[in-house]
Amino acid sequence: MEEPKKITSVVLKNPLDMHLHLRDGITMRAVLPFSARSFVGALIMPNLIPPIDSLESARAYEERILACVKQSACENFTPLCALYMTDSLTTQMLEECAKAGYKFLKLYPKGATTNSQHGVSSVLDSHMCALFEAAQALEMIVCIHGESGGFVLDREHEFGSVLVELATKFPRLKFIIEHMSDHRTIPLLENYENLYATLTLHHITLDLDALAGGALCHHHFCKPVIKTPKDKEALLDLALNAHPKVSFGSDSAPHGLESKRNGAAGIFSAPCLLPQLVELFEHHEKLGNLQAFVSDNAMRIYDFASWSPLAQEWERNPKYVYLEKTPCEIPQGVGAYQAIGDELQISEEIIPLRAGERLKWTQK
Repeated sequence: MEEPKKITSVVLKNPLDMHLHLRDGITMRAVLPFSARSFVGALIMPNLIPPIDSLESARAYEERILACVKQSACENFTPLCALYMTDSLTTQMLEECAKAGYKFLKLYPKGATTNSQHGVSSVLDSHMCALFEAAQALEMIVCIHGESGGFVLDREHEFGSVLVELATKFPRLKFIIEHMSDHRTIPLLENYENLYATLTLHHITLDLDALAGGALCHHHFCKPVIKTPKDKEALLDLALNAHPKVSFGSDSAPHGLESKRNGAAGIFSAPCLLPQLVELFEHHEKLGNLQAFVSDNAMRIYDFASWSPLAQEWERNPKYVYLEKTPCEIPQGVGAYQAIGDELQISEEIIPLRAGERLKWTQK
């Protein structure tokens, strides 16, 4: 009997990261090349200070990102800038953004996560419902950090009632449950046609033991927090089987080492993301589903081909990412540098997920 053929290379077509934090300035210059090299496009989160909450600020941020892409010499990477939903957002502003091609809205409940102080005070009040009605008519997409203000392990589950009301009131508006972390949320995907979700690498591979099972590991602290083994396994099953209602969104969120030590929430996973996913899917004998999880599902869920000229270009001239089964090492740290006089000096060090660990796969 012949042994199964060993897989030594993988090719991914047009990988997409549907939830990415690039920050700005020197931090963006340090972290962007990891994503621009690996993905054809990414949905960029707007929770900067000040927030990306208008057409003007979205255009300006996109220009800064594209300048950074050019500087990093990475080819074929499209930033998709989301608009921060605030209490001061108007339907006219939505119309302006949609007309200009900015289709994504990001909803943060006030105080839920990093830089969410400008977030929404009451998700279901009359003003917000008017915005959702307008977004539905404009065929926009609402990406939601879905957490209540309750007990930390129940916040996503408690927010489920809000998601149900939104999905019911606005049946033609797509809602994305960002970085889904709780197995109790999964039935919502099955029960409501217009609810979808993104999954992160950390939520499908880590549980609370990785955060607090031994010495407290601040590099594993994020919001929503990583949860129980049952949650991790249920989410991993969705990813490995490329469930049609989910797509990959890293939620890679860089913070300097000192900020992490002081309790900043966010896991910087961008370095070596695709090799880690290949290794994970290979281990579970699901490599055949990886293309759908990191690209095909997102193409369909967000219906890129129907509205995005850039996505149409992705299909005409695809970005292929090649991985081979040779070892690589995740960086111990990534430095963000700034000019001091005539010299570049490190301003902050950003520690990646699984820093220093050796992987079986590498991106060519």
